[in-house]
Amino acid sequence: MKQKKFIYHYRNLRWAFGRHETYLCYIVKRRDSPTSYSLDFGFLRNRSGCHVEVLFLRYMSAWQIDPHLSYSVTWFCSWSPCFSCALHLAQFLSEHPNLRLRIFAARLYFCEETNSEPEGLRRLKAAGAHIAVMTFKGKCSTKQGKLKNYFYCWHTFVASQDREFKAWEGLNANSIRLARKLRRILQPVDEIDDLRDAFKLLGF
Repeated sequence: MKQKKFIYHYRNLRWAFGRHETYLCYIVKRRDSPTSYSLDFGFLRNRSGCHVEVLFLRYMSAWQIDPHLSYSVTWFCSWSPCFSCALHLAQFLSEHPNLRLRIFAARLYFCEETNSEPEGLRRLKAAGAHIAVMTFKGKCSTKQGKLKNYFYCWHTFVASQDREFKAWEGLNANSIRLARKLRRILQPVDEIDDLRDAFKLLGF
């Protein structure tokens, strides 16, 4: 991926106007034996009106998933999945219990209370997916150790030409804000209702 394209689409702006595409950088690992595994990685984006998450599921189907082997899939996506894609992913995970999916999103897609996207993310989490926000200072586990999300993507998927990744203004603050919002979204609905009732009793 070109540097400018990565920075444009993965910039975790508070208001990301004009970014109508979703980019998805992926790593797929298949455990072939206790001592060996196969690896594939790359990136996809929306094409011909088809969401990138659905395109990835088609790609995974081409792997002819072996139910006797374990698979680990890690995503770094510019937007979190929409409600429909979250349901497709939840269904896919229920059909493939030997596959583990981790999603790191740069931004949350239409995740306001009046939309259905928060419920989609909760169902996806209930299906076993790990969902988090991409971070600058935070870490995610990889074979090479623990690396920062943006740094790892930059050096793995971007034609960086050995240029170091430089954080843009507000990256860390926006990441913290989005992570807090995601934590609230992923709380069970009954816990959210209990909190709202508690706030009302306290006069908030």
